[in-house]
Amino acid sequence: MGLIDFILNLAGVLLWLNWRAAKADPIGKPKPATLIGTLRRAEPANARCWHLPAMLGGLLLLRALFYWQIGSAVTWAGKLDLGVTVLSFSSSLSGPMISLLRMVAFSFFSFALALGIFYSCLLLLSILEGPMPTHRLVKMQLGRIDDWPRWVRFLLPLAVVTLVWWLANRPLVWLHAIPRPVSMAHRIEESLVIALGSYLVWKFLVAGLLALHLLNSYIYFGKNPFWNYVNATAKELLRPVGKIPLRVGRADFAPVVGIALVFLLAELAGRALVAIYGRLSP
Repeated sequence: MGLIDFILNLAGVLLWLNWRAAKADPIGKPKPATLIGTLRRAEPANARCWHLPAMLGGLLLLRALFYWQIGSAVTWAGKLDLGVTVLSFSSSLSGPMISLLRMVAFSFFSFALALGIFYSCLLLLSILEGPMPTHRLVKMQLGRIDDWPRWVRFLLPLAVVTLVWWLANRPLVWLHAIPRPVSMAHRIEESLVIALGSYLVWKFLVAGLLALHLLNSYIYFGKNPFWNYVNATAKELLRPVGKIPLRVGRADFAPVVGIALVFLLAELAGRALVAIYGRLSP
């Protein structure tokens, strides 16, 4: 069931990206008297505006019904891994209506978590500011956020996740996914710890970029904007260890050291946040 949920989340994110790309499509927008302005799509303009979000909403509702039917039969509970804690949504507790609402909430929260992770990774790429034209794909999804100051973009996950957890706290308590906070201060502290834990997902993107950079340093894949982007962003990530002599002959161990440091620091930070969140739990 976890694999099915992951695949459906991936399908939902692709639908969302296609919708965002359609909104930014230069052919789909009115243009002045130019060659592009004379091009028209075959499908109606109204379809491009609403059919992808409608398909996404239908996907989330249908899979909630599927989870409700199958989960109650096999005593399955949906899990949301937030880094510092794991939320559980059981479909076999309380009455059928409450169980159905719990599965609907899990379906939407699970997709929101997947979409949030994706945009968090895009935000890191935006902060690194890789070269064009590959970076244009990041800018197309983030829009004007990509032009904000770096420090604002860096603090954006902290602000957004804190606000989202604050707003979702009451529904999650009502659905018995989390215990009720003992006070307003306790609710704020939980929101901040969850928000700090959201930065831990960056370790996978950083490790992936450094691994691709290491691979490209030994295997020549030709001139390609993608590899130029990977190498430029990886070098930006390796700046903190740039003054350490990590090259032996033709072998450069900087990407390996960078990957090890990222996972070590992420593991230490994760354990510290888990311990803090455990102390906050009522």
